[in-house]
Amino acid sequence: MSNNAFISYAHADEKHLERLHKHLAMLRRDGRLQAWSDHAIIPGDHVGQTISAALDQSSLFIALVSPDYLNSNYCYEKEFQRALQLQAEGRLRIAAVILEPCDWLNSPFSEILVLPKDGKPVSEWTNENTAYLNAVEGIRRALAASPSPGPEAAAEAGGTTVSGTARRVRVKQQFDAIQKAEYAEQAFRTIQTYFQKACAELHEASDQIRARFESMGPTAFTCTVVNRALMRNGEAHITVRHARGGRMHVGDLSFVYQPHAEAGTSNGWMSVEADDYNLFLNAMIDGLGRSRDEKVTPEQAAERLWNNFVTQAGIEYE
Repeated sequence: MSNNAFISYAHADEKHLERLHKHLAMLRRDGRLQAWSDHAIIPGDHVGQTISAALDQSSLFIALVSPDYLNSNYCYEKEFQRALQLQAEGRLRIAAVILEPCDWLNSPFSEILVLPKDGKPVSEWTNENTAYLNAVEGIRRALAASPSPGPEAAAEAGGTTVSGTARRVRVKQQFDAIQKAEYAEQAFRTIQTYFQKACAELHEASDQIRARFESMGPTAFTCTVVNRALMRNGEAHITVRHARGGRMHVGDLSFVYQPHAEAGTSNGWMSVEADDYNLFLNAMIDGLGRSRDEKVTPEQAAERLWNNFVTQAGIEYE
């Protein structure tokens, strides 16, 4: 029998909701979870009554906690406060996922065991998928301990049936050159931050591994990884650049597997493109000279590029 889970989130954290839904896929397939969020509200529904009905029918309340969540009167003052009441009545369990650094320690969330591990915000993990996996493992345990809503929950809901299928609204739009340039800058910063954090983590992972990150200015950085366990072929180098109106068209990022490489050399590239709904990166980063013609986010591009880079030093992630 599936458990009903009510996901409470601030609309500014929409991308985190989408990521969490993906990581909850196995729980849904196993029939152990039916997750509800306000995406299930359809035109003509009374918003407040529908949300209240869904919350009262749930056995698990999942709060996606961020500065925007704590600032939201509806999320914090209505949904969360109602969840606290239901928890006090033994009808619901609260699970909190900390998305970003915020003042949650001075809220009632400080009284429960939050997710991911040690309350480390999802945004501070080098690989956010690892953070979400840790959170889902906690949600799995919470589901096992969650109470089943009794008949009184259905009665209070007034017989309202709420669909557990989350639907995402997409609106067609056009993106101009400035938006694409800003997306490229944000993508470069995301990749740069990922490499900087990953280098620091890898450097501490083993006495046999050394990793160094070095900024080359506002539009470039270089990394070196040395695997001392390999007598030969134990080094990997990379330089990543943001063209910013250079020889390539605005918005392109390039990389070359050399230390402190000069501009104009490249083993691969990432270009900003758009469809009718979103900006994304089209990246050739598999190191085999063939284009991966797919839409990737800056986070996905960073992880893929990092994995290809360290593989050259004989390092892989399980």
